[in-house]
Amino acid sequence: MLKNKMIMLVLSISLVLTGCSTVVHQKTSDVKTESKNQTSQQTTNSSSASINTGTNQSSGTTTDTSGGANKSPGTTANPSGILPIQPVKNTTALQNNVNRSLVTAVRLADFNTGWVGGNGWIAKTTSGGKKWAVVYQGSGTVKQLFALNHSDVWATLNQGGTNLRLLKSSDGGKHWAFIGIVPTNSFLHFTSKTTALSGKYLSQDGGKRWISLPTPKRMVGDAYFHDVKNGWAVTQSNNVFYVKRAINGGKSWSTVMTKSLFSPLAGAMIRSAGTNDAWIELIGGTGMNQTAYSVFHTIDGGKSWKTVIANSTAGGGPAPGFGLEYNNGPNNMGAKPGPLYVVNPQIAFMGGSCPACDIPNSIGWTKDAGKTWINSNVTLKGYGEAYLAIADEKHGWWITTENEKPSTMYTTSDGGLHWNQIHIFR
Repeated sequence: MLKNKMIMLVLSISLVLTGCSTVVHQKTSDVKTESKNQTSQQTTNSSSASINTGTNQSSGTTTDTSGGANKSPGTTANPSGILPIQPVKNTTALQNNVNRSLVTAVRLADFNTGWVGGNGWIAKTTSGGKKWAVVYQGSGTVKQLFALNHSDVWATLNQGGTNLRLLKSSDGGKHWAFIGIVPTNSFLHFTSKTTALSGKYLSQDGGKRWISLPTPKRMVGDAYFHDVKNGWAVTQSNNVFYVKRAINGGKSWSTVMTKSLFSPLAGAMIRSAGTNDAWIELIGGTGMNQTAYSVFHTIDGGKSWKTVIANSTAGGGPAPGFGLEYNNGPNNMGAKPGPLYVVNPQIAFMGGSCPACDIPNSIGWTKDAGKTWINSNVTLKGYGEAYLAIADEKHGWWITTENEKPSTMYTTSDGGLHWNQIHIFR
């Protein structure tokens, strides 16, 4: 019997110790889990807070913004690292407090769906501009918007300094993340989710890192690369301008157009809607609130060219590429060039500006690759920047701005003949 009592006592002590061990293990596990959750939550909150203050946290990233020509391929624009992907805190609940009166950028995916941006905000419409909802709030002014499709959208933000932060959404604007720094103010476009081009800079990782492509000397304005291989540039020397083309990523450039100049070019802008397509806008002299300018177009890689626009003015002199007495056009309305929007190799729209006119904004277009230029009879108010976003031959948006008045959006459904006021931004 004494032996049996001893066995029972040992079993009881064993059970008690086992229970204590279980309790201790559970409490220790709970403490570890709670500590891990708190650490994770603190990290998330810290990241969101830093983004919403607009602090330019570049993680030591430096960008090469020098303009020197003939840089070799592979020159990195941010050699010391990349900006980590940083999710942006959802601030949709604050959208009623956003001042949306001044639009600074616009992009559409189709006639009904698109985005506009301003100082600290991006808004989206799915109703052709009738209704807008703020989808992003934060520090900085939106300089450009680009949409590859209805889901993949990018925005560049000027938060001070020389670089632009790159903001990305993969779900049409519901969620955003900072993914990198764009080293130039040049026109930004993506040819895929990973390949982006901005002036002479190329990114092949979605905008995190950039390399500088080679460009010719004595350039006017920015080079334009349609894709990784095909690029265009304008140069000038000794009262002559040259349009140059590269088909190997800028390693070599060939001259595809040459014309004499009455006076040096003040600027140049290039757009391309295909491998062999290029629209070249050249800015000439300015005087008496008038600017001379020309637009040339090729669809065969520069073998042949159409003069799309040749606006000579009394104050600015002859259109670039033409003689002193030339004033035969084709003419776009307005005393200065407005925004140029290329839809495809056949269709392009361009605004005109007349600062001295009571109603300063006009618009024209070509729908036959530049053979003919048509001017609309419609003129719109607004002495600030104007913005175009054209969906196709018939449908498009036109936004006018003014410092002391809200921006206004107009749409066309008949190819530009008539424009209807659709929204006033407030």
